[in-house]
Amino acid sequence: PIREALLRLSSDLMVQSHPNKGFVVSPITLQNTKAVFEALRILELGVAELAVRQEVDACLSLMVKAKEAVNSAIARMDVLGLVEANHDFHMQFARCSSNTYLVRGLYEARCEINRLAFLSYGNEIDPSKSLHDHYESVIRQHKAVMTFLRERNETRLRETLREHMQDFQQRIILYLTS
Repeated sequence: PIREALLRLSSDLMVQSHPNKGFVVSPITLQNTKAVFEALRILELGVAELAVRQEVDACLSLMVKAKEAVNSAIARMDVLGLVEANHDFHMQFARCSSNTYLVRGLYEARCEINRLAFLSYGNEIDPSKSLHDHYESVIRQHKAVMTFLRERNETRLRETLREHMQDFQQRIILYLTS
């Protein structure tokens, strides 16, 4: 079971295998962080373009449940639960595209994003924006994503996603450069 888990983590780029030495946790680097944010932007905006043209009621119901789990994790100050619920929210959004390749690509990018999310959700990073304010902004942006998806308003959906990604990226940049 341990070998299987390590192989799965390796396929998710969470660990690196070194022959005759074992496994090590993949480092968080500026280069990888930049690359994953570029991929995230392209993939999530691609999802938005397709999702507004699909029947998304079932996905929206699951997004509502994930949003409630985000809110609950915030209330409990449960960072692990928050990262998992946030991941679920974004993966349900990806499924709204009805595109297996986008869902798979986003899953892979979000594995790295989740590691960064632990940093973002678990630390006071920005002196001008408290962790509580950050949480409130995430809640507001998730709600807006669902609203604009339901309304099939691609322009506003894409704007909200850009804002959401930019806020997160800014927090990570502040963390990595502090």
